[in-house]
This record gives sequence, C-alpha cells and structure tokens, in this order.
Amino acid sequence: MNNHDICKMNKKFTALLVLCVLALAGCGQTGPLYMPQDNTPQNQSQP
Repeated sequence: MNNHDICKMNKKFTALLVLCVLALAGCGQTGPLYMPQDNTPQNQSQP
C-alpha cells in the first residue's frame, strides 16, 4: 500500500464520517423528548 492509496482511503473515511455526523445532527428534535398530550375534547357537541 503506497501513500496515494492511504490518502484515498482517508478521504473516503472522512467523507463517510461527515455524512454520518450530518445525518445524526439533522434528524430528530433538539431539547428534551416528550410524549404529546391529547388536548382534543372528547365530548364536544356540534351546533
């Protein structure tokens, strides 16, 4: 393995690492997780 092959491998690894970090940072919401509360009234009459 020469220096050129190692450089190619480092570039691929770096690109994969950056993509993984961006994917993990871009999904989900920030802050604490919570279960949404059901605020809809159950027995509401229609006029």
